[in-house]
Amino acid sequence: MLTNIILGTNDLKRAETFYDSLLSLFGATQTMKNERSILWKSRDSDVGIAVCTPHDQQPATNGNGAMVGLRADSLDSLTSIHETALRLGGTCEGAPGERRPGVYAAYFRDLDRNKFGVFYVKAGA
Repeated sequence: MLTNIILGTNDLKRAETFYDSLLSLFGATQTMKNERSILWKSRDSDVGIAVCTPHDQQPATNGNGAMVGLRADSLDSLTSIHETALRLGGTCEGAPGERRPGVYAAYFRDLDRNKFGVFYVKAGA
């Protein structure tokens, strides 16, 4: 159903550095880049994440109540993704932890305040 998720940015170069490092943890690389946008995809998925400067040339803003969910392969991976986002300048919106039995999550915002959740579900949960 999805082809990509597009997030607005006010600084494409800064977003590129952030997402190159963060999305490499998922095996994603840049598959498209132009003067307004960059798209990353991993080999095992047709769905990508892109950042772009708004077409209307107004400032990019984050959506109140909007969030992108990322799947971690393990609890260690979840923690590493969250720590990497913070190291790259993202802000914590919820430390890694168990949210209900067998379901783990961590939350952060990117440099433009777009919100992400990282989720890991133990087998059988």
